[in-house]
Amino acid sequence: MSVDTMAIAILLGSFFVMVFLRFPIAYAVALSSVFCLLAQGLPLTTVCQQMVKGISSFSLMAVPFFITMGCLMGSGGISEKLIALANACVGWMRGGMAMVNIVASYFFGGISGSASADTASLGSILIPMMVDQGYDDDFSTAVTITSSCEGLLVPPSHNMVIYATTAGGISVGSLFLAGYVPGALLAASLMIGSYIISVKRNYPKGEKFSVGNLCRQLSVSFWALAAVLIVVFGVVFGWFTATESAAVAVIYSLFVSVFIYKGLDWKGVWRVLGDCVDTLSIVMILIATSSIFGYCLTRLHVPDLAANAITGLTRNPILLALMLNLILLVLGCIMDMAPIILIATPILLPIATSIGLDPIQFGIMVVLNCGIGLLTPPVGAVLFIGSAVAKVPMEKVVKATLPFYVCMIITLLLITFVPGISLWLPQLLAK
Repeated sequence: MSVDTMAIAILLGSFFVMVFLRFPIAYAVALSSVFCLLAQGLPLTTVCQQMVKGISSFSLMAVPFFITMGCLMGSGGISEKLIALANACVGWMRGGMAMVNIVASYFFGGISGSASADTASLGSILIPMMVDQGYDDDFSTAVTITSSCEGLLVPPSHNMVIYATTAGGISVGSLFLAGYVPGALLAASLMIGSYIISVKRNYPKGEKFSVGNLCRQLSVSFWALAAVLIVVFGVVFGWFTATESAAVAVIYSLFVSVFIYKGLDWKGVWRVLGDCVDTLSIVMILIATSSIFGYCLTRLHVPDLAANAITGLTRNPILLALMLNLILLVLGCIMDMAPIILIATPILLPIATSIGLDPIQFGIMVVLNCGIGLLTPPVGAVLFIGSAVAKVPMEKVVKATLPFYVCMIITLLLITFVPGISLWLPQLLAK
């Protein structure tokens, strides 16, 4: 066995062993990389060099700003306003509160960019409301956790910034635009599934639709939704870089939360900033340690070997696209979202482009696959949060989520095989 072959076996073998032993993912990535470097006889100073290199990126400065923006807006009293807006839009339908949950997640996701924040914030309000109105608690939880994945697709999403950086210079603005239609498609798919179940179980309707009420709720929610416009249009039209737009959005979010909605006082702001530091430290250490792992993979030519192995099984682009999705879904069952993006993108992106998938389209596929992974045991963070918020056993939630998994998989397949779903809006505004 050659030194390189042994190093690959040590890198991947030790990594997966530690993952299955439930090591924190950052430690698993870092330790397996250290073992690999030792097997190759390389100095351990390489670890520090690659960690610093991994986080020394101007584009990655947008990540802490987007996380801070989401924390400020999420704690600033906007959840109730977005729920009221969603209720004015779709609450009149059969199973109206389920529809409100899904649409509110689309709005809230565009502000928080986090499925976990969506589930914790909206779920704590909507799940008890739905149960009080006669909805089953497991169904209410399933709707909440699955619709929270819309926030991963709807900009601004810090995971898209991580993907753009990892993929090597992809336009963040184009990725942001690419997420709107897939996010809406996912919402529509979940609404269809919810409607079918609601009719079958005779869940209640809400109040009749009122244009006046819709306009009134839009005027109240405008300040929150404007934060998304600042970020997206600022980047797309070249007014700001992604990092600059994120910084502007933080200042705007602070102003709206404290002075307009008055959901935060200055003591609350400091508490929110403390929460941001906790979240950011997790994200940044993952980026830093994954940089070492990526260095080892590249040095050992693992992306090329993986590409050759996968394409050696079949040359059919349809089967290869399905295999890419399957790999990402399996990884989502055992790893969190950020490490999957950081580790799998350099390996799978060359395969995706070789079968004609656009890097932006593939980015949307990666994000949605990772979103589904957040809902699947044993490492489904959003699944655990939803179960805890609703106080419903996880096994019961998983069973209720099965029909929604089907909706999400259908959406994933449409995004995979219909490029226009992801690329239409970026191409339209690029002209």
